[in-house]
Amino acid sequence: MNIAVCIKQVPATESKIRPSADGKDIDRTGLSFVVNPYDEFGLEEALKIKEQVGKGTVTVISIGEDKTIEALRTCLAVGADQAIHIKDPALSGSDTHAIALVLTAALQKENYDIIFFGKQAIDNDSGAVGIHVAELMNLPHVAVINKLEVSPDDKKAVAHRQIEGGTEVINIDLPAIFTCQKELNVPRYASLPGIMKAKQKPMTIYSLNDLNIATDAVGAEKAMITLDQLSPPEKRTAGTALEGNAGEAVTALVRLLHEEAKIF
Repeated sequence: MNIAVCIKQVPATESKIRPSADGKDIDRTGLSFVVNPYDEFGLEEALKIKEQVGKGTVTVISIGEDKTIEALRTCLAVGADQAIHIKDPALSGSDTHAIALVLTAALQKENYDIIFFGKQAIDNDSGAVGIHVAELMNLPHVAVINKLEVSPDDKKAVAHRQIEGGTEVINIDLPAIFTCQKELNVPRYASLPGIMKAKQKPMTIYSLNDLNIATDAVGAEKAMITLDQLSPPEKRTAGTALEGNAGEAVTALVRLLHEEAKIF
C-alpha cells in the first residue's frame, strides 16, 4: 500500500493574524507555524492503514519555502516514511490552480494507492486543492470523509461522509483521493524515538524544473484568483442593556430595531 499525504504549513491557530502593510497578505512577523490540522487527520489515517495491512510506504508532500521543512519533519517524526519538499521562487503568489498543477506533477512521479488531503487549510479555507488534484489526475475522490474502510485486497474502499440528516456511504475503486475532517480519527503525537528517527528519513527536494513545469506557468502573474484587499473585521460596538421587566424590555427592543437598526 503506497500512500501519499499532501500537507500545508499554516500559522498556528492561537496566532494573532494581522494584514501586511500592503493589504495583500498576512504579516508573518513573529508567527509560529504548524502542520495544517485537517492534514494531520489524513496523515493519521495513512499510518493506520499501513499498520493494518502490515506493509507499504507513507509519503508526505508539501509546497513552500525552506521553513516548510519543519512541518515535513514533524510528519516524519509522527511516523511517515519519507517526504517530498517542492520549492521554487517562481511559486510565490500562486493560486490554488497552480498549487494543484504542481502537486499533480509530483504525485504522478509515483503510483499511489491512496492520496490524502485535509478538507481545507485553515489559513485561506478554500477547500479546493484536493478536489482539483483529483480532477487533474482523473482519479475518483470523496471529500470530507469521517470514516474509511479499505478492502483486504487493497483494491477498493468504503468512505463515509456526513450529509444533512444522515451519513453518505460511498464505494470507490482505488487508487483514489480523499479529503479528511476531524471525526475521521485522533492524530497521534511524535515520540522521542520518532523525532530522532525523523532526522535520518529521506527528504526529496523538487524544483519546478524537476517536475517539468515552466516557471511562467505559475506565480502571481498567472493566478486566476487574486486577492484585492485583506483587512481585519470591523470592531464590534458595545451592546445595549435593556432594563425593566420582560414586557418593557421587548417594547424597548422593538423600538431600537425599528429606529436605530432600521430592520423594519
